[in-house]
Amino acid sequence: MFRDKFAGDSQNPEQDAELGEALRDFRLSVHAWSDAAFSHPRTVVAAVAPTHVWRLAAGWALGCFLVAGGVSAGFWQHHQRQVEIRLAAVRVAEQQRLVALRQAQQARQEDEDLLAKVDSDVSREIPAAMEPLAQLMVEDTNP
Repeated sequence: MFRDKFAGDSQNPEQDAELGEALRDFRLSVHAWSDAAFSHPRTVVAAVAPTHVWRLAAGWALGCFLVAGGVSAGFWQHHQRQVEIRLAAVRVAEQQRLVALRQAQQARQEDEDLLAKVDSDVSREIPAAMEPLAQLMVEDTNP
């Protein structure tokens, strides 16, 4: 087919003969290589033994289990830290509440003491500053 197309166009018959011979040699070498490749004995891959398949599957399962265990342990530690932080915050809030309660009780006690002092000062007939004079007057009236 190739020769038929270009045979009439060529000006040099020597080149046509040389090209034809090169193509024929190439075709013969391709056929020889192909025959050698097809006649070469092939090796068949033996089927994998079932125990090997189970061993491989068990290895993968164990590996997945270890990875899942490591990841879940990391999540558990993170969760435990969060719980400890919350408990510490609750303890601090409770301590602050107790301090505030004590301060309120002290303030209430101080207020009650002040009111008791004011009551005692108001309930006297004579102010404390005038008391020595009042005693002198009482002694003068008792002859």
